[in-house]
Amino acid sequence: MIAYLTRRLIQAALILLGVSLITFALLYLLPADPVRQIAGRSATPQTVESIRQQLGLDQPFVVQYWRYLTNLLSGDLGRSYIQRSEVSELIVSRLPASLLLMVGAILCELLIGLTMGLIAAVKRGTATDQALMVGSFIGVSAPQFVVGLLLLYVFAVKLGWFPIGGYGTWRHMVLPSLTLGILGAGWYSRMMRSSMIDVLRQDYIRTARAKGLAQRAVLFGHALPNAILPVVAMIGIDIGLFMGGIVVVESVFGWPGIGQLAWQAIQRVDIPIIMGVTLVSACAIVLGNLLADIVAPFIDPRIKLR
Repeated sequence: MIAYLTRRLIQAALILLGVSLITFALLYLLPADPVRQIAGRSATPQTVESIRQQLGLDQPFVVQYWRYLTNLLSGDLGRSYIQRSEVSELIVSRLPASLLLMVGAILCELLIGLTMGLIAAVKRGTATDQALMVGSFIGVSAPQFVVGLLLLYVFAVKLGWFPIGGYGTWRHMVLPSLTLGILGAGWYSRMMRSSMIDVLRQDYIRTARAKGLAQRAVLFGHALPNAILPVVAMIGIDIGLFMGGIVVVESVFGWPGIGQLAWQAIQRVDIPIIMGVTLVSACAIVLGNLLADIVAPFIDPRIKLR
């Protein structure tokens, strides 16, 4: 276990290094000039050049990246160009809201996706199975901002069941969590259906049925614990999907998380915040995958960490 964790942590460090390098290079090559955003349109060329030198943006790419990397190793994510605050403080203040939204989204997608997959597997080949799979395909394919706006229009504007946006109560959390969960539910339903169909063909399931066990006991007592294992691995991968979609969803619903912070930083070309949010998201993805690999052997003892 210790050797496995050590190797995975080294791999994680290399992945994060690569993410930081690629992201920094892409931001360096952007045609947008962050100094112009800071100085304003009426600033003189002398003022612009002075700000550029103060921020070190007049240095070559290698020098800028090395300075950023050395600061990063000491725990310094830099200061926001626009808000003039430490990036780490801004992210920490927004992170709880994003984590809360992520938990709600995971619960939504598991509840919807596993239920759809289980029903589709039991009703395999029927009209119910086909309808559920078509629904899952539509959910996976639909853009998140379209789903979010549609849910807002129906449940917030027309029906008035939930607030249009904001943060603070469970009612504010329902629609954004459901928006994120619909995409994941489609993947989970298809994965659950395939896994459950495969498990239902096993000999021990036929034996359980031959003993006279009820259908509910066979499904939930024998089939489901074995069919759900691939789903556990997908949860870690889903963190990456959430971090990608959370920017859009938080902007649509006015949710004060790191996604909204990243969107505001992109609009203002606030490079330190963009870098900070990207690295935090990459860390979440890496840790999510590692956690899924560690938990898997406890669910199925046949799986060994090597």
